[in-house]
Amino acid sequence: MSQYLSDHVRLGDDCASVVILDQTLLPNEVKYLTLREPEEMFEAIRLLRVRGAPAIGICAGYCLAALAEQRKNLAPAQFRVELHRLSQHLNSSRPTAVNLSWALNRLGAQAHSMPEASPAQIAAALRDEAIAIHQEDIAMCKAISGHGLTLIKDGDGVLTHCNAGPLATSQYGTALGPLLLGRERGMNFHVFADETRPLLQGARLTSYELQRAGVDVTLICDNMASMVMKNGWINACFVGCDRVAANGDAANKIGTSGVAILAKHYGIPFYVLGPTSTIDLNCPTGDNIQIELRDPEEIKSKFYAQSMALPEVKCYNPAFDVTDHALIAGIVTEKGICRPPYTQSLAALF
Repeated sequence: MSQYLSDHVRLGDDCASVVILDQTLLPNEVKYLTLREPEEMFEAIRLLRVRGAPAIGICAGYCLAALAEQRKNLAPAQFRVELHRLSQHLNSSRPTAVNLSWALNRLGAQAHSMPEASPAQIAAALRDEAIAIHQEDIAMCKAISGHGLTLIKDGDGVLTHCNAGPLATSQYGTALGPLLLGRERGMNFHVFADETRPLLQGARLTSYELQRAGVDVTLICDNMASMVMKNGWINACFVGCDRVAANGDAANKIGTSGVAILAKHYGIPFYVLGPTSTIDLNCPTGDNIQIELRDPEEIKSKFYAQSMALPEVKCYNPAFDVTDHALIAGIVTEKGICRPPYTQSLAALF
């Protein structure tokens, strides 16, 4: 699995740091960063040096465990106050992906369950919990990949948006998982990867991962999706997700809902793939999902030698949109494929 860069998030050898692959530099440079300070960790998540909902959760777990290890010599009461403060700070780095808060809350619950333990004992337990989150995600991705592979056949054309491969998770990925697993089994697919403006995750990351894995991939601009669908080149759409509401509405990278609408028009099944940790039954509908707004310069100047718009031009730059459950043919989890009505099939997973 080394061709998938599956070591892109890990706990440092000293257990007091986190090592990540800086995804903002791909595909032109492979560079690993060692994070030690809370602000370095916050910045790495906020600036998408680590990204993808499951990978963010894995990283957040390791970050809190590393910070606990650094502070294990504090007095017990001070240690717990500091742990809570650091968890809240990390959680504020990005609001939409539920895995971030899920992982931090899981480590917080572990600490809370040990009222008589010393800081050193709690730090060790948090380390074990963070490693467990990572290992569980590897198993979940493989299970999702297996279920997703039943939805396509050898030779199919698949369109994907943004990046939901190993870089966004732990190993196989979610939306790309069936394609990578199928390739390992000798199957061939024709994948069309949307570039995914404005941060180009599809161009920089998805096409990179698929090309390295030997999958036939064609990169297209976001506004070309309707053309390849109309040409009959697409048999299914696979996308990841950052949060799924109780009714099946799914938040994913901006532009995903447009792909779903086009797929509906052309009669192409649109599937959302993600672990059950991205399902938020406390969130009734997509209207309740907070959508992150990002720096306007990501649109105007980030990947250009010169600005592509006047400085005074306003920009609207939401990081995500919400795909209505009525457009989704199935939600693929590690426990199986959920079908409408999602209020019933999603709840049955828990």
